[in-house]
Amino acid sequence: MMMSANTNAQELLWTPASWRNKPIQQAPTYPDMQAFAEAEATLAQNPPLVFAGEVRQLKHRLAQVSRGEAFLLQGGDCAESFKEFSAVKIRDTFRVILQMAVILTFAGQVPVVKVGRMAGQFAKPRSSDFETREGVSLPSFRGDIINDIAFTPEARNPNPSRMVQGYHQSAATLNLLRAFSQGGYADLHEVHRWTLEFISGDPLSERYTTLADRISDCLGFMAACGLTSEVSPAIRETEFYVSHEALLLPYEEHLTRIDSTSGDYYACSGHMVWIGYRTAQLDGAHIEFLRGVQNPIGLKVGTGTDVEGLLKLCDVLNPKNEAGRLTLISRMGADNVESHLPKLIQAIQKEGKQVVWSCDPMHGNTHTAQSGYKTRSFEAILAEVKRFFAVHKAEGSHAGGVHFELTGQNVTECVGGLSEVTDALLGERYETACDPRLNAHQSLELAFLLAEYLRG
Repeated sequence: MMMSANTNAQELLWTPASWRNKPIQQAPTYPDMQAFAEAEATLAQNPPLVFAGEVRQLKHRLAQVSRGEAFLLQGGDCAESFKEFSAVKIRDTFRVILQMAVILTFAGQVPVVKVGRMAGQFAKPRSSDFETREGVSLPSFRGDIINDIAFTPEARNPNPSRMVQGYHQSAATLNLLRAFSQGGYADLHEVHRWTLEFISGDPLSERYTTLADRISDCLGFMAACGLTSEVSPAIRETEFYVSHEALLLPYEEHLTRIDSTSGDYYACSGHMVWIGYRTAQLDGAHIEFLRGVQNPIGLKVGTGTDVEGLLKLCDVLNPKNEAGRLTLISRMGADNVESHLPKLIQAIQKEGKQVVWSCDPMHGNTHTAQSGYKTRSFEAILAEVKRFFAVHKAEGSHAGGVHFELTGQNVTECVGGLSEVTDALLGERYETACDPRLNAHQSLELAFLLAEYLRG
């Protein structure tokens, strides 16, 4: 096995399978081990989904974010679905992220690093191993890559062949995203065409159209100066990366490859992978796996994250203190940011840790509405973002990015915002398989509000 020159003694003990010797949380139990072995073998022989060069490029971009030279926009589905998979849904999520990025770039005058929760965001952690309905208990739904949402014994049994199906859907999604980002769809001359039909004509759409007109005027001036999309690829193309929670470790292990140029291991299931709040145990399997791959790593931090534990996790996941390697994704809840986040920022600064700070205002603001639907308040989401920026400003730190669960579809899952989704309207188009997402209208509204902070 070829090893890089800077490999230390601890890294020599790491292999893609060494996580199997550690305690693991949130892992399914497969009843058919023969089928499980066959699925693992299939994944191991399949081509990588992403390539080491792309991953290194994203790490370079995130290093810029850590220095305040760029801003991270990460967003997409709570959990991708096998049944809802379509080119239209991929396109609509891609273009709402493009719209948000244009708004933020124009306001902040800095590049926006676009990372989708796409092409691999299938597995979901659960608070309980079992779900009970009318006295019947079955395994909890853990995402389409593990089992099915239908409440039957057959559907809820973990099925290893779903890992292979998830791989193929991820490959198809990546193929389409690469075509959109490199094939002309992301050309800034098309900025007017990115508006989703269901929000056209309202005040928010008009505000975006005004911004698009200003961009078109700028492009006209640039063309007169000889800077056209033919000579400047940045006008006609965009960089777009994919990410997911690295929850299902057999899937991650068998898509890990050695880069032929560096000799380092890369998780080739996605450009960026993150560790969820429920699986961030220092001696656990998920930390063990992710410490050994060279991808940019996200780490969710919350109200239960203590200073000492966070610093130890930083040392394990980023022992070289490499800029762009580690993104700390804060998910506190709007009411907890000011009491919990400052001490973490202070510790990171005191120890000189190179990190990107990003705000996930979704997971700490989930509640059950009177109608019985799990939802999130747009106002609470915005409040957490505001307080995240304010705390970083007060601490002299850099608020580097945001992390949203969103969709380009006209869903009614989060209440509030100018689209006026109310508790009574949640049932009209509540389509998520797991957690509530911002719709396109709410996502753009949030981008405009966030732009004011970047401009300030």
